[in-house]
Amino acid sequence: MKGTASAASSRVPWIVTGVALVAVIALVLFQASRAATDGGPADAGQTAPMGGAPAGAGGAMPSAADIAAMSPQEKADRLFNRVMSYASEGKRDSAAIFVPMALQSYDMLAPLDVHQRYDVGLVALVGGELTRAKVEADTILKKNAKDLLGLTLAMRVAEASQNSAAAGDFGKRLMAAEPAERKTAREEYTAHGNDIDAALKDARARKP
Repeated sequence: MKGTASAASSRVPWIVTGVALVAVIALVLFQASRAATDGGPADAGQTAPMGGAPAGAGGAMPSAADIAAMSPQEKADRLFNRVMSYASEGKRDSAAIFVPMALQSYDMLAPLDVHQRYDVGLVALVGGELTRAKVEADTILKKNAKDLLGLTLAMRVAEASQNSAAAGDFGKRLMAAEPAERKTAREEYTAHGNDIDAALKDARARKP
């Protein structure tokens, strides 16, 4: 996540299945590089594993004292990374445990910017909270109908909702917007470049 200031729900089951689940897992796998960091900026080139070890290798969550010393953004970063790490490893139940905490952390950062809203959308998508993910996508697109992160998130939410028509529409909008939007060189486009590229690939492969 971003190093600058960029960024209560109950536990919900992982409800995305079938083809939609494949799309979601493909998305979160592209977050592996982010989830491998130790709560620092995803686009800062850091490679240290969270908590000194990958989640699947016994990496422990920070102590209460460590958490208390973190800034609100750092807490949100750490929880985002934990959710994405578990999701990329296929540990759905573990990811679901941390989804509410991550969303609560982001709620404390309001008002959110585009980058933070996209991250919230990813967490909600992983947790099966499709309504929350859609709200974040809609909010991003209300500000800029050609926003690549908003279109990417909206396409993934539509796929997870098994709404192929909407997914196809957002994919077409993404392909049309990408050339000009990429030239803006926005920080969040760089940080989530893999997500955008994966969505573009899927959009181009989608049958007309």
